[in-house]
Amino acid sequence: MADVTNSRTSRNGSEPSTAELVQRATEQVSRLVRDELALARAELTQKGKHAGIGIGLFGGGGALAFYGLGALVVTAILLLDLVLPAWAAALIVAVALFLVAGILALVGKKQVSRAVPPMPAATVRSLRADVDTVAAAVKDGRAAVRDRGAAVTDRGRA
Repeated sequence: MADVTNSRTSRNGSEPSTAELVQRATEQVSRLVRDELALARAELTQKGKHAGIGIGLFGGGGALAFYGLGALVVTAILLLDLVLPAWAAALIVAVALFLVAGILALVGKKQVSRAVPPMPAATVRSLRADVDTVAAAVKDGRAAVRDRGAAVTDRGRA
């Protein structure tokens, strides 16, 4: 933009022509778009690095939590082993884990069924309403133009 504000004269010393101004504006817009795209690329690269590190740390935390859950399961079995035979304690804990897993799977299935189809239905309805509104306006506009044309024709005949 410095080109327009700093040089108010054209190459031949007079005021710049419209063509020169349009050319300058086009070059500046192109440069601005390239610079903005480069900035966006750099920003996305930086965010991608942070996201990758975060995902890795989250995965490591999940793995440690999985081992911790296993330790809790063993602890529950050993606690039940104090009052029951070991095989019965292990069986009770296994059945409890399968029940919890089944409940979680059913809740997850219900959530997934809410997400299917992945098309945003409300947005599609809104877009269709917008298209219908524009189509009606265009149709009404054509009718109005036709009516005005007929009125002009009638005035010319009178």
